[in-house]
Amino acid sequence: MKLNGRPFLYVPLGKILLLLSCFAPLLSFCQTDVLILQKEGRNIKTYAPGQHIIFETIYEQWFDGTLTDLRNDSVFINGIPFHYNEIKTMRVEREKLNYIQDGTFLIIAGVGVLVLNTVNGLYRKDKPAEWFSTTGWITAGALILGGILLRRARTRTFPLGKKYGLHYLEIHSYKPNPVAHPPGDSTQPKE
Repeated sequence: MKLNGRPFLYVPLGKILLLLSCFAPLLSFCQTDVLILQKEGRNIKTYAPGQHIIFETIYEQWFDGTLTDLRNDSVFINGIPFHYNEIKTMRVEREKLNYIQDGTFLIIAGVGVLVLNTVNGLYRKDKPAEWFSTTGWITAGALILGGILLRRARTRTFPLGKKYGLHYLEIHSYKPNPVAHPPGDSTQPKE
């Protein structure tokens, strides 16, 4: 077949895609290791590279960042390596609700109830002792307290020890086969 006077090679697109899909596994990356936070043997959260992580080290320093890599029992946070045994406390952020914003709205609403009672008392020219009723105090207090508790409930802290454990699970495929590479230095010539 010729196209514009030159020979044209016709290959169906399906065959090209089939050939490329055969080479895709050679170019893809294998699974990486994972870090598992457990409570009495049950999984609470599993961490893999690319996820957000917050923890405290045994040196009492808090680190917050992206888990960039897991290899050789090391946890890399934003490129900084830590051995997973150096982690003393894990902190998990709850993500289903917007805890900070909703808690702030509740606090503002509670303060708003107090301001509204004050403005109404001034408008009615009541004595300052009569500006606030019992229901106003209870409503404002409940809203402010609920907002504070909601803001604090955003994170949960897990101290590692008896109840909570952190386990490093190796599932990578770049580990050498022990049968193919027996222990010892096999590169030295035998005498």
